[in-house]
Amino acid sequence: MPENPAFVRKKKIESHLNELIYPRKNQQHLVLGQQPSEGAIVLQSNDYLAISNHDKIRDAYFAALEQGRKDVVMSAIFLHKDLEVDSFEQQLAQYTGYEHCILSQSGWAANIGLIQTVLPPNTPVYIDFFAHMSLWDGARHAQGEIHPFLHNNVRQLGKLIRRHGPGLILVDSVYSTLGTVAPLTEIVALAKQTGCAILVDESHSLGTHGPQGAGLVAELGLTDDVDFLTVSLAKSFAYRAGAILCSQKIGQCLPFVAHPAIFSSALLNHEIEVLKATLAVIKAGDVRRERLFVQSEKLRQGLRSLGLHIQSESQIIALETGPEDQTEIVRDHLEACQVFGSVFCQPATPKNKNLVRFSVNSDVTDAEIDHILSACSLIEPKIMTGKRC
Repeated sequence: MPENPAFVRKKKIESHLNELIYPRKNQQHLVLGQQPSEGAIVLQSNDYLAISNHDKIRDAYFAALEQGRKDVVMSAIFLHKDLEVDSFEQQLAQYTGYEHCILSQSGWAANIGLIQTVLPPNTPVYIDFFAHMSLWDGARHAQGEIHPFLHNNVRQLGKLIRRHGPGLILVDSVYSTLGTVAPLTEIVALAKQTGCAILVDESHSLGTHGPQGAGLVAELGLTDDVDFLTVSLAKSFAYRAGAILCSQKIGQCLPFVAHPAIFSSALLNHEIEVLKATLAVIKAGDVRRERLFVQSEKLRQGLRSLGLHIQSESQIIALETGPEDQTEIVRDHLEACQVFGSVFCQPATPKNKNLVRFSVNSDVTDAEIDHILSACSLIEPKIMTGKRC
């Protein structure tokens, strides 16, 4: 391999290695600790309903492959979707209560493409400080005038709107870092009062919240007042795709305007069949959803009883571990106890405000929760003081 120029080697690559890799004990990035062994408690997956190995989904996958339909590997703009009957997109739109659905390659692509399509340059964008990075990058890509507001602080959001005028509000329904839930009723009311549009990313609540898992927006009766919904289907759907829920008019133009839609290939036929089967399983998953809520509450309350500061209101439960060196200590301790969460650090969190996140699923047992609590009770008090880092 040729030696890279100095501006690549020294100004970028070496600085990344010196900051992210070399300081760690194992000479790997902070998110990479031990490899879980058999029998370990692994709470890293976003498969909240524990359906990734569901028989009906696997059967649909194999059946679709055996049909041998020829896939056209190209951008979706060349596909005549208006000829499809009972498509997955139509099913998902009906499920969530929206006029139209557009599949994308990921939740990231959904947010980037939608914001690029609907936001005129220099329009005010009001974004929650903890909103997913794809929403931030979508606003930047669309050249929005970005105004962050404190997490879930509707009062500050109102002040910003009165100062800068109507624009687009960007929030998650359930936040992927702290597991907090957006005050959607208040935010939607404010959007209506001030003439703002609102985009809600439902990646971590579609499938887990609402009637038959239709999402938090549906649960709160806000569907008619939320302009746009986006989702990653790599969470409760346990797959690789995203979706945009919107009006029919936006659905008509977005595939021909949004760069992620134009310059990426469409999903393949067998992938669509998997998503259809998954949606059916999710709709019938009330028992799984109820157990998910019960087990999540047990773990939240147990951690709080240990004096830990837990902000979670959902199946996402985060230990706030602070700087990188402290986070490394907590991660190593938990993994030595055979408890594996996901480390969140820059750029997913601000510097020195790292997390170890537990993603609870409906298969987590009481015995596993007791083991997690036992492991967390042994974390050094000086590392985990119960205060916000």
